[in-house]
Amino acid sequence: MLKNQVQLITYPDSLGGSLSKLDQLLRTDFADLFPGGVHILPPFPSSGDRGFAPLTYLEIDPAFGSWDDIRSIGEHTDVLVDLMVNHISQQSPYFQDFLVKGRASEYADLFLTLDKVWEDGNPVQEHIDNMFLRREVPYSSFVIQENGQEEKVWTTFGKTDPSEQIDLDIRAVVTQQLLRSFFVNFKQNNVKIVRLDAVGYVIKKLGTSCFFVEPDIYVFLDWVKALADELEIELLPEVHAHYSIQYKLAEYGCWIYDFILPYRVLEALINRSGGELCRYLETRPAKQFTMLDCHDGIPVKPDLDELIETQEAQRVVDTCLERGANLSLILSDKHKSEDGFDVHQIRCTYYSALNEDDDAYLAARAIQFFVPGIPQVYYVGLFAGVNDLERVALTGEGREINRQNYTMEEIKRQLEKKVVLRLTELIRFRNTHQAFQGQFSVLESTDDIICLAWILGEQQCRLTVDLKTYQSIVSYTEDSGEFAEYRI
Repeated sequence: MLKNQVQLITYPDSLGGSLSKLDQLLRTDFADLFPGGVHILPPFPSSGDRGFAPLTYLEIDPAFGSWDDIRSIGEHTDVLVDLMVNHISQQSPYFQDFLVKGRASEYADLFLTLDKVWEDGNPVQEHIDNMFLRREVPYSSFVIQENGQEEKVWTTFGKTDPSEQIDLDIRAVVTQQLLRSFFVNFKQNNVKIVRLDAVGYVIKKLGTSCFFVEPDIYVFLDWVKALADELEIELLPEVHAHYSIQYKLAEYGCWIYDFILPYRVLEALINRSGGELCRYLETRPAKQFTMLDCHDGIPVKPDLDELIETQEAQRVVDTCLERGANLSLILSDKHKSEDGFDVHQIRCTYYSALNEDDDAYLAARAIQFFVPGIPQVYYVGLFAGVNDLERVALTGEGREINRQNYTMEEIKRQLEKKVVLRLTELIRFRNTHQAFQGQFSVLESTDDIICLAWILGEQQCRLTVDLKTYQSIVSYTEDSGEFAEYRI
């Protein structure tokens, strides 16, 4: 069973440079901060996308450490890792064998050659125009070494041509066998939670958007859930989609991500108006992982489609751009808003998005921690990190704005910052007060005052955020039963 306490999100080398240093931090400086677990972004050998083009899940990249390190971390905290169920690296041994032998390869059926989508193997642009695309052309061409024949395979993601990320055919028996071997290996190495990254893209079906295709997607989810249950592993599907799809996953029984919350909190603090946020909190599913920031960006489209007015959203986006953010955009015209609004994600640190205002940032974290679900804190957010514009300019990759690494010495200094000390105090409160195991409610609020509360028997705690001043106050019962109060 997952713990209702704060989790950390980090790359395997971002905190001290290795998994062993991460283990050390979790046992010492972070010992009481993240009892809920740690999401280790892909530590596997990878050919690109900072780990999200994995060669295999059976090995740990030696630059980060070994499975011994993962097992060690798993002995004292729940470990969450990603499984890119939609794709695998072009450099993987499986695809490399296919490149040599073509259809004679034992792994040939792993991959989605275009004849599995179009009977004659020739793509039809009219069909592609209906798809939710992540690159302009959703396939790549390769020449097979042994026979010189051209093979076209589906590639949903990737910035190179041909793409580094080759889609898997999840209907194939060989793919299911491979995924099973990955899950078994996770179980053997103390992995407790698996995030199904890009799971919404696994079904390719003509006449659809090829994104979260129903009911086909549930056939796959049923299969993978049965496998995870067998191994006592929790699943967390990662789906950026219209909020109704997230709600369907919640009804299905899955843990889901609250990809709506980051924008709603940001909007409330920038506009100093909490009405939309409070209305959302009264209806959202409770079984969610909450976050404000991550290795990608703050979700906008399609996660908040039909929940936001695009003109209002554009003002929030423009404010973030003024504060140094960059954007990930929707490529397909069909999936943009009618007025052309096309912002997929706002890429920046959350602290910078709030103009590096300590009180505003702590108010955002307080709201996150009081919202039902398992809160996750991204490592840059833990340190109230600012936009790394230099790294973006150097690499040309917009997501590098929020992916800086810290040495052990830098971590020590970051933990002494006033805003970080205030945040870690709040994290400890969220981890230990018993009321968070009880019932949540949105108390009567005004447009500029947000009041959230938890009650478990005699145990109570309440958060009041003044959006005009960004002042946040927590009122709570102590062990003695007396009420106390502290200003965050």
